[in-house]
Amino acid sequence: SGSECWLVGWRGDLKAPGDSEPLVMVHRAVPRSSLLSLLKKHKPQLRHGKDVHIMVHLDCLLFLHRLAVEARTKAVESKSSTIQPNNVKEVAKAVLKKSRG
Repeated sequence: SGSECWLVGWRGDLKAPGDSEPLVMVHRAVPRSSLLSLLKKHKPQLRHGKDVHIMVHLDCLLFLHRLAVEARTKAVESKSSTIQPNNVKEVAKAVLKKSRG
């Protein structure tokens, strides 16, 4: 529906290659009112439009994309054909620093 923002999260722990249980991607709906109250709680001085939840969703997607690209680059540098959890951990701090505005 139009009043929900879809965020992507992981359920379960990261598994090592060769484990029988695959990673599962879960979509969770965050109600628009909850997101707006969270924004108001942390930044009460901000004025925002009624469609700010769409921009928050877009920012989340762009952050995940940037993280994936950097982790892929790190994996290629370490001569790995797949992105490993340690590749993500190594680049997470730098990507988070770039993403702050």
